[in-house]
Amino acid sequence: MRRSNILALMLLLVCSSVAVAAPGRYPPEPPLLRTDVDINQMPALADRLPDHPRVIDVAGMGREPGRYGGTMRMLMGDQRDIRAISIYGYTRLVVFDTAGKIVPDILEKVDVEDGRIFTLHLRKGHKWSDGWPFTSEDFRYFWEDMANNERLSPGGPPMQLYVDGEIAKFEVVDETTVRFSWSKPNPSFLPALAGAQPLEIFVPAHYLRQFHQRYADPIRLGAIIRQERVKDWGALHDRMARSYRPENPELPMLGPWIPRTKPPAEFFVFDRNPYFHRVDERGWQLPYVDRITISIGTSSLIPAKVGAGGSDLQARYLRFDNYTFLKEGEERGNYTVRLWERGEGSYVAIFPNLNVKDPSWRAVLRDVNVRRALSVGINRRDINQVIFFGLAHEGANTIIPGSALYDSKYDGAWAQYDPALANQLLDAAGLAKRDDDGIRLLPDGRRAEITIETAGNSTEETDILELVAYDWEKIGIKLFVRATQTDLLRRSVSSGNAMMSVWPGIDNAIPGPDMAPDGLSPSNSMQFQWPQWGQFVETGGQVGEKPDLPAAQELIDLQQRWRQSVTTEERQAIWQRMLQINADEVFTIGIVNRASQPVVVSNHLKNVPEVGIFSFEPGAYFGVYMPDTFWFDNAGKE
Repeated sequence: MRRSNILALMLLLVCSSVAVAAPGRYPPEPPLLRTDVDINQMPALADRLPDHPRVIDVAGMGREPGRYGGTMRMLMGDQRDIRAISIYGYTRLVVFDTAGKIVPDILEKVDVEDGRIFTLHLRKGHKWSDGWPFTSEDFRYFWEDMANNERLSPGGPPMQLYVDGEIAKFEVVDETTVRFSWSKPNPSFLPALAGAQPLEIFVPAHYLRQFHQRYADPIRLGAIIRQERVKDWGALHDRMARSYRPENPELPMLGPWIPRTKPPAEFFVFDRNPYFHRVDERGWQLPYVDRITISIGTSSLIPAKVGAGGSDLQARYLRFDNYTFLKEGEERGNYTVRLWERGEGSYVAIFPNLNVKDPSWRAVLRDVNVRRALSVGINRRDINQVIFFGLAHEGANTIIPGSALYDSKYDGAWAQYDPALANQLLDAAGLAKRDDDGIRLLPDGRRAEITIETAGNSTEETDILELVAYDWEKIGIKLFVRATQTDLLRRSVSSGNAMMSVWPGIDNAIPGPDMAPDGLSPSNSMQFQWPQWGQFVETGGQVGEKPDLPAAQELIDLQQRWRQSVTTEERQAIWQRMLQINADEVFTIGIVNRASQPVVVSNHLKNVPEVGIFSFEPGAYFGVYMPDTFWFDNAGKE
């Protein structure tokens, strides 16, 4: 008998029917589109929406149903940051809600059997931004003509479409139904589809065929290749298909706003998508805001421009140390500064490199007593008061409240300030001898001098390390800080030259059990605490070092069990054990989390939450709070 995945049941329950306007009454057309509708250049709203659009109960979210119009201004420091529209718009096949559950978005529903068979049901009548039907053909084209095309995907389909080396079986059931299946469970599949940078398994086939060797007229295709100055049809297709960073205004999309500007440029415009699939409870099509503009400038000047009222919604490029300046400009700039919590496990964390080349330091750092001692030797309260005015939370690098998996015991593990205990632990680790300056001696007679490498990403990071150095010298550890570039830092850690490094903590500190716990276990070479073990796992043992620490091996085994799990209950138990191991072993040393992120909001922009969690994963920064429901109370009155 087949067991239904609990996640599938939840997905079915959250699917709601469309709100229908009262007989004889129809929702108004967005004014930006009204002229095109009136002159028959665009279908009326009822013909642009899917048969069953996704209904967003704005009032039920504690917000006010809005009205159409207005331009939302943003500032960015790099042209590549136009991807913010893809992130903030957060339009995915399925998405995470604010409770961390997966719910259908582009899809009408998902059926899941045994955790391994996923039947995806599209919304009938759903259309791309150019009005072309969105159907199963868009999935077939991706699978057959892109993912399994040697020129476009030399390595084959994305890794999320493999389970223990087994590639997905893809089927087109009908025009609005497709199926992906494996012989074993694949609990990573839906979370990957819901990610801030999602697994993409569909494309606008009707548009991309003109760039594909299989379908295009050879003469016309050659002309386009020469015009775009690329080497062949594959490079052309790659360029024209890029959607996460929306650089091609002609590429049909499904998000709330679509690009109108082709880079290079210093000013980008995104207009409302006439065929967007969401409506509010009144039947009004979202988004409320007609247009978003992004001005590109020097990143260091963005706080000053924001303070002068140059942005309607801004958090990118703003740091906590800008808060006082921004507050002073509220009245002048006609905005309000809100403080959201940052969603990483630690604002900055210290990563002892358990794969450091130096054999003496490798043995020392692999002793759990040393890692625990270094953690309890940090006066987190002083750091919080001096750097964050007491507004951050003093704790380990772990998940934070807002996650169903949160437990204060993980947060408080070895995070108290106790220099006496730190000294006892270091003595027990064989570092009892000291020189005349009070600095401890390693077993080989060298002084316990740690060089910690940093990319120097913020002044707060530098100031925090100065305070850590002061605390550690009291327990006999001398700390030196070496700043370098990010790429050089990664190389130094990966090669084993760096004994310690500094980086933000867990990327996603508000996970649910159905999200993969990759960050808690050796899984890739970019993990600063065990890069060689991560590389070993990542490459299936071909490169790197085989983990030889029992706790690390248990984490790897647990991660594998998660990948074979079927139910949410199984995954929750695995997460809790992995969190407990990380807390006990102190593989990373968190300092403070829940630090404040300034979010500047125009006084005319409504429905932006007063408080929130600012995090790339799982919430896509603003995305989980649905910017398509934000609206201007002065739209049309400028």
